[in-house]
Amino acid sequence: MALGLFRVCLVVVTAIVNHPLLFPRENATVPENDQEIIRKMQAHEEKMQLERLRLEEEEAQMAAEKEAPEQVAEEGQQQQETLALNLWTTLCMILFLIIEVWRQDHLDGPLPECPGGDEDELPVLGSAPLRGVTLPSQAMLGHFHEHGIRGTMADAARTREFVEGFVDDLLGALRKLCNQDTDMEVEDFIGVGSMYENWPADRPLLCHLFVPFTPPEPYRFHPELCCSGRSVPLDRQGYGQVKVGRADGDPLGCICGKTKLGEDMLCLLHAKQSGAQPCGEMEDLLCAPESPYLDTMRVMKWFQTALTKAWQRIAHKFDFDLAFGQLDTPGSLKIMFRSGKAIPFNLIPVIQSDNSDLHFVSHLPRELSGETPASSTDWLLSFAVFEQHFLRITSKGLPEGACHLSCLQIASFLLSKQSGMEGACGLGASGLSTYHLKTALMHLLLSRKASDWKSAQLHSRLQELLCFLEKSLLEKKLLHFFVGNRKVPEALGLPEAVRRAEPLNLFRPFVLQRGLYRRTVDSFYKMLENAPTLVSEYSLRVPSSQASLSTKAVVL
Repeated sequence: MALGLFRVCLVVVTAIVNHPLLFPRENATVPENDQEIIRKMQAHEEKMQLERLRLEEEEAQMAAEKEAPEQVAEEGQQQQETLALNLWTTLCMILFLIIEVWRQDHLDGPLPECPGGDEDELPVLGSAPLRGVTLPSQAMLGHFHEHGIRGTMADAARTREFVEGFVDDLLGALRKLCNQDTDMEVEDFIGVGSMYENWPADRPLLCHLFVPFTPPEPYRFHPELCCSGRSVPLDRQGYGQVKVGRADGDPLGCICGKTKLGEDMLCLLHAKQSGAQPCGEMEDLLCAPESPYLDTMRVMKWFQTALTKAWQRIAHKFDFDLAFGQLDTPGSLKIMFRSGKAIPFNLIPVIQSDNSDLHFVSHLPRELSGETPASSTDWLLSFAVFEQHFLRITSKGLPEGACHLSCLQIASFLLSKQSGMEGACGLGASGLSTYHLKTALMHLLLSRKASDWKSAQLHSRLQELLCFLEKSLLEKKLLHFFVGNRKVPEALGLPEAVRRAEPLNLFRPFVLQRGLYRRTVDSFYKMLENAPTLVSEYSLRVPSSQASLSTKAVVL
């Protein structure tokens, strides 16, 4: 109790002693204004905030200076990796393109992949020749040629004589209808093809006749070869153009270019532009619109119209009709007898090149499916007369009864029958033609000795011809016999521009059109498989001369 009372007294005394009123004001140490304290605290806080920000900036700067070299090194490494990747990608693309071009044009290995079939089904170079197909024996081939093909030779001579006599009359009537001063001048026809090279293989027998024509005086044709320095695309190799001009070099022969006219005088023949040619005159010369080059479409129309008028003039002399066989080919005609028999033949308007045997053909054969049509001023170069001369000259140096034409006849016969069977079944057309067979034979004639073509070697030479064609198909490369071939005998008189030109690959369309190539390869091997059956069947009988007509005739 006493202790509690003592504690209370002690607290009271302490409170009294510490009361502010007991001390004088000048000795006071605590500010009497709280706002002053708050202001000082705020100023101090601002100083501390500024100091903190300064320290953070210094720390960030030191960290950035430390990380900068590492970031630069990392960015440099990334740029190097990106550059290396881009360089590698570019090199891969270039290498891929080089391999693709080389594979398509010069590959000697396996065939490229073709859509629509397995690659394993296609043959490769180095495998068994002709897929192991065995051709008929020498005796059977000889018997087949004698009884199945040889019989067409006598009919060919009679057909040729009849067609030539009729064409003489037809062209004679055409010349009488032409105006010598304004119309084209038609010359004598030239027989070309198998009927004039003694190797007709199948019926119906078909005569091909070139009909050269020239412009009226004072104009002349100036043929331009694609191989004489004029730049042309690869798919237009083997073509040329025909320029129309005056013999004296003056396009129109007007005196305005040779005489100084007065300022108030105007030449009514020319347009304002110097050298312009009147449209009517060039159209009369069958040129393309606004062009000095001869137009194949205009020539086709002119020739068909001229033939129709000529036939109408002489039709009363004959007891048969004349009809166009193919509407898209000028000069494709058929003599239609009342008995139903027909004799087809082709009259082909051509232009002779500089007094040589090279001709510019006005119309083009049906191009391979997918091909871009030629320009109307592009003319196909024909070496048909050179081919005829080469076969005749070569035959003189071969043994009597040589088998070279027999090989060509048998191969052409098999190809014709195979094409007929595929057409009847509605299959796509093959890209192989008798011209390819003929080209392969001419290459072999140039490389083989004369003694290798004896009649007893028919089997060996036929197999060699088919193997040569097979190898060319697998390589997609069959060179034109004349263009760029310096081994051709000079006695033929081949133009030097043609001899020195770049070689022309006749199988180039197969590189661009794989579907066509696959059909052609399949058709070739099916032809080989069917060869023994065809040879055996046609050895027992002579094919009937009554051939079915595949196209409807249009009577003139």
